[in-house]
Amino acid sequence: MSEYLSNIDLYYSSVIKSDGDIIEITGEEFHHAVNVMRKREHAEIYITNGNGSIFNCVINCIHKERLTAKIKEEKKYVNQLANISFCLPVLKNPDRFKFSLEKCTELGITNFILFTSSHSVGKNKNIEKWNKTVLSAMKQSLRAFLPIITTIDNLNELHNFDGEKLIFDQSAVEKFNMRVLKDNKYYFIFGPEGGLSNEELSLFNTVYKLADNRLRTETAIIKCASILS
Repeated sequence: MSEYLSNIDLYYSSVIKSDGDIIEITGEEFHHAVNVMRKREHAEIYITNGNGSIFNCVINCIHKERLTAKIKEEKKYVNQLANISFCLPVLKNPDRFKFSLEKCTELGITNFILFTSSHSVGKNKNIEKWNKTVLSAMKQSLRAFLPIITTIDNLNELHNFDGEKLIFDQSAVEKFNMRVLKDNKYYFIFGPEGGLSNEELSLFNTVYKLADNRLRTETAIIKCASILS
């Protein structure tokens, strides 16, 4: 199947019937497949469950608000970055924040934690909106893992999360290098446009910079995702 993945439209569904070889598509995915892309019965269609598999299917029935497709072949993938979460402040400019989520998803980041920093200007943790953003980016980039987005009120809550916490800040002395990572669970923490406060920087011991020059928040986020990928 892999040789065709660069030339396909990818759809998402988590509804796999009990017999294990039938997938059902509803909602916006159904509308796009049938009303926009004009998919018809017996047509080939590619569907991901967002949990590591992409299925090559054939549509066997189209109803008024759903379609069912029979699985012909399954391609399974490994989530190489499952142990890494990106902790992001919601940015003042929603387009820049959306761009960050899109590019990180394309580069394989699958865990996002949104928080409000002391210096945050953007406050809107619209999970439904951002879930649509990462869903679209997953399909566009032919990824098989749908990113998970959660929220916390502030960085203090990360103390209750098991794993190592890494802060990225321009004031750090040491530059980040992939060699510092082991097989542990990691939380990568990025500051907002105004940077993290001194109190927030003091919460965790491990601080790195990503470049010698100052980077916009969204640039730092995408640069880090690129290094990891």
